[in-house]
Amino acid sequence: MYQNFCNVRRLPLSAVVLTCVLAGCTQGTGVLDEIATSSITSTRTTAVAYSGSMKERECLARAMFFESVRSSRDGLVAVGTVVMNRLESKKYPDSICGVVGQKNQFAPGVLTRKMDSKALPDVMAAADSVLKGERHPAVKRAKHFHQAGLRFPYNNMHYVLTAGGNSFYEKLDRRQLAALRDDGKKPRAQTQLAAHVPSSAPDAIAEAPSVPDPVLAYDVQPQAADAIGALLAQQDRPTK
Repeated sequence: MYQNFCNVRRLPLSAVVLTCVLAGCTQGTGVLDEIATSSITSTRTTAVAYSGSMKERECLARAMFFESVRSSRDGLVAVGTVVMNRLESKKYPDSICGVVGQKNQFAPGVLTRKMDSKALPDVMAAADSVLKGERHPAVKRAKHFHQAGLRFPYNNMHYVLTAGGNSFYEKLDRRQLAALRDDGKKPRAQTQLAAHVPSSAPDAIAEAPSVPDPVLAYDVQPQAADAIGALLAQQDRPTK
């Protein structure tokens, strides 16, 4: 098992910015500047800034680097949001490196493989933004994702976003799913523009009895996927 490298603490955003300046944090190269990310930039949500060691920064960047399409800042921030959501949950390790290094959760070799890409500076910059408090607004409190195109036989998975080659979802119980159905059936205010009314209610289905946590992107069996998903699952996995 991967060992935690440091003890971390939460500090005000100003302290994190100062720490970043003193440490000489990597600046982006602009590789992602041409990607259309205005939707996440204009509506992004923020959380309390998180301050840790450079090793924790690297662990977060590694999860974002190996688990998302690197040309999509949207997808990078979404993966980073999942990592931070897990960090805040008592069900997962209490450090970023512990979360990313948890067995059978992220891509094999995520903590040891070489990060070799021209987009690396931009990945690091996105990781810094997440550490400063940026969160993907659509991910909200979701703590799970898997490779886009796969399907699983579990009926408690509420999908919230597809970005960066991944589908992000929440695990909800029967009561939470019922609440989503009820919200979808509520009439809209007459003053609301028709363009803002969703075409259909959110997908919501009953909770399955005692289902395991579906693992993340690479850890899926072909028999648990649809035809497209099975093809993706049979592709060569990265080596450690």
